[in-house]
Amino acid sequence: MNQWEEVQKLDVGFQEQVANLYKNLPMELRHVLATWIESQDWETASTHEPVAVVLNSSLLTELEKQYSHHHSLLHRHMLRRIKEQLQETYKGSPLSMARDIATILSEEKRIIAMAGEMEQGSQEMCKQSSPVPERHKHIDSQVAITSFRLQRLDQEIKGMVDMQDDFDSRYRKVFSGDLANGDPECQKQETVELQMIFNELDSKRKEVLAEMMAVIIDIDVLMKSVLALELKDWKRHQQLACIGGPSSTELDQLQNWFTITAQSLFQIKRQLDKLSELGSKVTYVNDPVTQQKAQLEEQVIHLISHLIKSSFVVELQPCMSNLSQRPLIIKTMTHFSSKVRLLVRLPEVDYQLKVKISFDKDCPPQGSRHFTMLGKDEKVMDVEPSNGCLSAEFKCLELKSVNGMKGHEVRQTHNPSEGFLTVTEELHAISYQAQFCMQGLTMDLETSSLPLVVISNGIQMASGWASVMWYNMLTDEPKNLSFFSSPSSSSWSQLSEVLHWQFSSSVGLGLNREQLSMLGNKLLGPQTSYNDCQVSLAMFCKEHLPKRTFSFWTWLDSILDLIKKHLQPLWMDGFIMGFVTKESEKSLLEGREVGTFLLRFSESHLGGITFTWVDNCSEGRVKLSSVVPYTKSRLPMPFANIVCEYKLIIDGVLIEPLKFLYPRTPVEEAFGKHCITPLVEGNASALTFPYVHSDLLPISILPTTKLTDSPHPVMPAGSPWSPNLENILDDLLNDNEMCNL
Repeated sequence: MNQWEEVQKLDVGFQEQVANLYKNLPMELRHVLATWIESQDWETASTHEPVAVVLNSSLLTELEKQYSHHHSLLHRHMLRRIKEQLQETYKGSPLSMARDIATILSEEKRIIAMAGEMEQGSQEMCKQSSPVPERHKHIDSQVAITSFRLQRLDQEIKGMVDMQDDFDSRYRKVFSGDLANGDPECQKQETVELQMIFNELDSKRKEVLAEMMAVIIDIDVLMKSVLALELKDWKRHQQLACIGGPSSTELDQLQNWFTITAQSLFQIKRQLDKLSELGSKVTYVNDPVTQQKAQLEEQVIHLISHLIKSSFVVELQPCMSNLSQRPLIIKTMTHFSSKVRLLVRLPEVDYQLKVKISFDKDCPPQGSRHFTMLGKDEKVMDVEPSNGCLSAEFKCLELKSVNGMKGHEVRQTHNPSEGFLTVTEELHAISYQAQFCMQGLTMDLETSSLPLVVISNGIQMASGWASVMWYNMLTDEPKNLSFFSSPSSSSWSQLSEVLHWQFSSSVGLGLNREQLSMLGNKLLGPQTSYNDCQVSLAMFCKEHLPKRTFSFWTWLDSILDLIKKHLQPLWMDGFIMGFVTKESEKSLLEGREVGTFLLRFSESHLGGITFTWVDNCSEGRVKLSSVVPYTKSRLPMPFANIVCEYKLIIDGVLIEPLKFLYPRTPVEEAFGKHCITPLVEGNASALTFPYVHSDLLPISILPTTKLTDSPHPVMPAGSPWSPNLENILDDLLNDNEMCNL
């Protein structure tokens, strides 16, 4: 493979770098004489004028050979123009031409090498990460090939213009009688040549139109089989990202493909306009331009319209500013924002697209609440400096109910087939409209947000988020507002992945296999395998757990809230085992040293965490003790301080029962770095306010009577302390007694 063939296989970005080298030297010359040019010593010729003179003469000779060997009028015309351009550019200075060619060949090698290094690096990344970059590279190649073919078509059409001008000039000569002395023989010869030019012109029109049709078909396939699927895949990733899944960063790449494809289509439209001009000057019976131009233009306009309309997307789904991790839930009279983007980047439409936003443009199901949207509902799309995209972001929008509902009401809407839907199962949508105008084309653009839930009170948040998770987990439909009239069930494998996302996105660390297995047990009971078990929406967030007054999701969401606000550093370090049943903790702690403890979430208290420790080991029996679960209202200090400073009073003696975090990590080693050090004497505050320093200590009081065999001793009514002292301790300790869970 010669160097020029390697250049033609480069990605479009590198080809553009090569094209910029040909400012003086015609690129057509490089193409026609590629092998010969690369076989000459241009480096020597660039510094030795005698060698440059010889190479210049040889180059012109090679051009003459090409001219004589080709019978195509267009090719011969191109070669003649190359020769004229060389003579005009270098004007008898072969040394300058040799320098230009030497520089171009050297730069081509450098660009080829750089492209090779990048390709090798991309391949290594593909091996280390995923096959997606390889797929993207294939699409880049398809888009680049289309662009390159259209550049060649531009050159072909330019040659046709020159050929037609030549035909027109000869035609006027022949039929104006302006030939030398009206010589019949000369006129006959001119007529023959004129016919040859006409035949070549007709053939070239057919070739150009055939190639144009082939490019249009390829673009159609690219849009339907590649770009449409890539866009659908991005939208699905966006849905899953809304409920905590991995976010997609491919929108800039999509914009690049959409933009180049749109530019190609508009380039074809301009080429058709140019062919139409040629046809208006010279036409004839069975003229291919007259016969095919209208059909091709109709196809191109259809593809442009489809591409532009599909490129209008919601980049950021509606989200309240104070709740960015839970989009698609909007609380009435609370600010929220949203952002739309046009994936086709064309300078001609910058700052011209005005987007209008509306709420529930397509009416929601019968019986749903109605809202009016407050805030600026129109905005002109701007170019973002960071990535050059065309977008419009709507901020400080609000929803106001027009039903006269009060904030605390939990209204239900009737569904004839399924009974009643709660307000958090009502789905609404925001629509965005714009009008695109370019090169005589006008089209209406419209897109819509994913279905969203509107709440009027914070107590509806957990239920609303359950609806958002359920919808986006189970369907990729962009706007099925009746979904909850008959919601599908989820497999445990689907649901467990989403629950893992809730923890990883909200508190930084997801759930491991053991934790998910325990959750499956809690929701579905003991199973050999949970993956294929089905979970209904009612099981997940409506029905109460056995012997509890709350649902599975309400319990889990309260734990998420507790971790996020009070326990995140400990959760991130893996110190909280969390989802462990009482039965499991006994088997884990059995045989462990006295003072070994673990942290788990309460099964009976919403948003509660407790610690259970090995209290005593005698006669082969392990005695465990647990503290009353700490909830948000019972956390006066960081939980790490509570664990490190926890005291137990037994028969008036103060002891520290927590020694080792399961399996055997000293408590100070695990929790010391997370403790907040109290103020000490001698600091500025102590000097200004010379009070005696005091601490709030987490203490439990154990009864004086002999411990029972129960693994969780119960606090008796009495206490070894005097009534006054016990009351003082009760006030200070915030009722942190020992109890059964």
